[in-house]
Amino acid sequence: MLFYPLGVIGPWQVVIIALVILLLFGGKKIPELMKGLGKGVKSFKEGMNEIEDQINQADETLKKTPKETPEDTPKAE
Repeated sequence: MLFYPLGVIGPWQVVIIALVILLLFGGKKIPELMKGLGKGVKSFKEGMNEIEDQINQADETLKKTPKETPEDTPKAE
């Protein structure tokens, strides 16, 4: 048995949610809200790409450095 905590959102629920948002914010505010949301998503993606690039650079740096072998390490006597 599958359990959906909030249930499945159908097409009528989407229409009702859209109407409530339209009533709350008005027709003129919605494009501004979507523009701000788009900028936020773009900023988030840029941040994720930046972090991924840093990880890849660190990985490449680690691959280029020579590994120490047991013969290279000094023995403690």
